[in-house]
Amino acid sequence: MTIEKLSKMIEVSSGKVLADLVIRNCKVVDPISATITDADIAISDDYIVGVGSYNGKEVIDAKGSYATSGLIDSHVHIESSLCTPANFAEVVIPFGTTLIVTDPHEIANVCGIEGIKFMINSAKKSPLKCKFMLSSCVPAVGFEDSGAILDADTIEEFINDDDIFGLAEMMNAQGVLSLDRDVLKKLLAAINSDKIIDGHGVMLGGKTLNAYRAAGVYTDHECVSAKDLKARIANGMYVLLRQGSAAQNLASLLQGVNQSNARRCAMCTDDKHLDDIMKYGHISHNLKIAVEHGLDVFNAIAMATINAAECYGLKNIGLIASGYKADIVLFDDLKDFKTNKVFIDGKLVSENGHALFKTEKDDYNDNIFNTVNIAPITVNDIQIKLKTDEANVIRIVNKDLITEKSVRIVGFENGYFKYRKSVDILKLVVAERHKRTGKIGLGLIENYKLKNGAIATSVSHDSHNIIAVGDNDEDIILAIKQIEKCSGGITIVKKSKVLDTLELKIAGIMSNEMPSDIVKKIYSMHELAYNELNVNRDIDPFMTLSFMALPVIPEIKLTTNGLFDVKEFKFIDVSA
Repeated sequence: MTIEKLSKMIEVSSGKVLADLVIRNCKVVDPISATITDADIAISDDYIVGVGSYNGKEVIDAKGSYATSGLIDSHVHIESSLCTPANFAEVVIPFGTTLIVTDPHEIANVCGIEGIKFMINSAKKSPLKCKFMLSSCVPAVGFEDSGAILDADTIEEFINDDDIFGLAEMMNAQGVLSLDRDVLKKLLAAINSDKIIDGHGVMLGGKTLNAYRAAGVYTDHECVSAKDLKARIANGMYVLLRQGSAAQNLASLLQGVNQSNARRCAMCTDDKHLDDIMKYGHISHNLKIAVEHGLDVFNAIAMATINAAECYGLKNIGLIASGYKADIVLFDDLKDFKTNKVFIDGKLVSENGHALFKTEKDDYNDNIFNTVNIAPITVNDIQIKLKTDEANVIRIVNKDLITEKSVRIVGFENGYFKYRKSVDILKLVVAERHKRTGKIGLGLIENYKLKNGAIATSVSHDSHNIIAVGDNDEDIILAIKQIEKCSGGITIVKKSKVLDTLELKIAGIMSNEMPSDIVKKIYSMHELAYNELNVNRDIDPFMTLSFMALPVIPEIKLTTNGLFDVKEFKFIDVSA
């Protein structure tokens, strides 16, 4: 800031000089004082310089709308929207989101630092404020087959980069607790650079949670119960209340929130598909759910604004007050949280649900596009050998990322698994797709409820190998080969025919198409999954499948190396 800019701000604030912009007739929401005040908001350049009665060179009549600071998503993987950052901004800004804290570990697992740089450059093409965390666990755990590795030396090299805000979620909690030197060096790189460290403390409690916090971890978005929330807040952590597509934990977590501990809570989406954002909203949807479940509206708004800003040390962000950045949302009401105008840095960027800005096209190279490299695969390669008809099965939990480890009686013929129509047990396949190693993990899954076909995707957290589920081997193989053919995506196969495919050519996890076109395709494919293949309607067919390969979320998952018991932290046989 220059002395001239500061002088202008002071003069406008004191009423001596006209504001650049005045948003008149607002109901200004102050979540700290829990008050709503009828007032104007005066803006000089990119700062709010007064709340009261002001005149400006430009005046916009809010017509009694509720004004809050711009909403903050405190933890999000942009890639899960299937959009590039530039296109993602066009979707979320109209819902009032003006700043996100993002971990690009999805593309980092495919393309490494080059992928992170692509995301940063794309984000700069839009008004959305993006704080990039440096992905700490690429791969998520050491035995994973990812396309890239970010070791401690890489973290140390890039942690002080101007575009890096902190260290992203430390998913390798086991590595922290076992004093893995590479993990500890990553933590120290952030600690010694005075950068915040995000957490991923699934199933931690008592002394293990104490140890995790002692390692410098400051936040956690993996809470699923009120007990989890209270334990983390008691340990001096911030809890990021998540409402995504597959993981929808907000309502249950609110049971642990009270007037005293609410200030240590923020809002996040983590992983949310584009169609869900367009249908329900972004952080605005978190607000709606929170208020519907009885949370005080001022606490809810604080979680989505000033709490998140204070958690991440974001100065002059999070309030409608003099000296704060002019990131402002106008809501029709404080119940549905429908936005009518959004301002970022004092500029009107969205009105009545439509973005008012255009972004430049992203820059690509072959390393970002050509990322699907699988070895030849046949039906013989995906046969599951069993000792008896008892098998360890991954049971999907509706609307959650956590799975249950179950032992079931399954179809059994000549020493191998045999699908039976009367039993909801399907074959699950994870095929390595980065380095053509030919590694294939095989398992069984329950509560997906698919019939007469297969679904496959190269969006498979976090290593993003190809994951496929089906009730017959031929359709599973066809689905996998279709993903290879289109260089990544999501595909649906029924009775030896490809019904439809969403191509995701950017690292096999994102599309460069317009968001509206992507959503149209997703809606269509959801209907195919539900109506043609009878997939469980209580799950997102694609998002749920994509998390079945993540070996850091309990209880049981499948990787290219086989079936993994997350609680025991060891591989197990499919045979029980």
